[in-house]
Amino acid sequence: MAELGAVVQAALNAADKLEEWTRPEKVEVEEWRKNWDTTVYRKAKGIVCIISPWNYPCALSLLPLVGAIVAGCAAAIKPSELSSCTSTLLATLFPQYLDPSSYSIINGSIPETTKILSLKWNHIFFAGGIKVGRVVAEAAAKWVCPLTLELGGKSPVWVDGGNTELDIAARRILWGKQQNTGQLCVSPDYVLIPRFHQEAFIAALAKAYKSFWPDGPLAPSSDIGKIVNEAHYSRIVDVLKRTKGEVVLGGKFGGEGERRLEVTVVKDVGLGHSLMEDEIFGPVLPIIPIDGDVDEALSIINNRPTGVPLVIYIFSENEKTKEKFVNETDSGTFVMDDTFQQLAGHEMPFGGHGESGYGGYLGIHSFDTFTHQRSFINVPFAAESVLGGRYPPYSEQAYAFFSGSVNVRIPEV
Repeated sequence: MAELGAVVQAALNAADKLEEWTRPEKVEVEEWRKNWDTTVYRKAKGIVCIISPWNYPCALSLLPLVGAIVAGCAAAIKPSELSSCTSTLLATLFPQYLDPSSYSIINGSIPETTKILSLKWNHIFFAGGIKVGRVVAEAAAKWVCPLTLELGGKSPVWVDGGNTELDIAARRILWGKQQNTGQLCVSPDYVLIPRFHQEAFIAALAKAYKSFWPDGPLAPSSDIGKIVNEAHYSRIVDVLKRTKGEVVLGGKFGGEGERRLEVTVVKDVGLGHSLMEDEIFGPVLPIIPIDGDVDEALSIINNRPTGVPLVIYIFSENEKTKEKFVNETDSGTFVMDDTFQQLAGHEMPFGGHGESGYGGYLGIHSFDTFTHQRSFINVPFAAESVLGGRYPPYSEQAYAFFSGSVNVRIPEV
């Protein structure tokens, strides 16, 4: 429902804003160019390719598609083979509701994706992991094809223990972590907290944990889902079993073949531990206690080998802490006092930066992704009296006129 609701709202919003977004923009210019009809037209880039992942197969296929359609682009969508039921459904529904000559689903696995990437596109939109993202970027570079990469990374949470409501912070962090069983690019990956506040934070997590799953996360009454396949399940189990931290909540696994595990909280995790090697992409939340203050947290976040995170979460009511994170960190998105909810803000671009990707989408930003801003001027013949001095041979009067733009007084600071 969360996926489809976002798609429906995006489509309705795009239909409502279509004329506004596509309207040519008359640009403010200097007085001597007022009659040049300076305009920016937004033109469809052409035929685009959308390669979507398995974890949100509807939203990450259809949200960018909304932008492509509004922009006037034809599009081919390659959904993940790991979400085969949804991929098959999309392939069945597309020709019933969209022009098959302009919009199509291409199902398959690595061979089909490899073939797709060998073709020339006018834009490629890819959402997924950084390893495949590099492959897509290399393929796009062959054709000098514009590219949007929505990747992931280890998204940190700073809990300013002495300056936040720990009970609310714990509830919101745990809620964000259990979304899609942690299989989400904006999932809170690890928590940094002053060591003095670690136990109080764990107690707050335990309270929220009990309220979310009174009978336990693996009970029949629980809504906790499965890990997508055996390979991902084994990877998560492996890093959890190798941790040197202490499991304080959860930690149990489902029956053989179920691919289910409890939402698990691990305390006293070190920066070199297994849980910090790569993006977890599962229902495990490491807590890293630090002995310093916010500056130590900033240093840890800024120096992780996994690079710039897709999102940074902080829980603090200290305005100076907020300003420090705004000015001294880098991420695709910055969220204060909640998790996951940035995806509701379709007025803002959503996307990564650095190792977490580049480009953005949602709302008008999806439209912008698939359009080219084409500049236009119409210089009237009546302007010849002003422009006549540009023709050779050059006079001192012409030189004085055209050098005026550089012979200006520099403002004092």
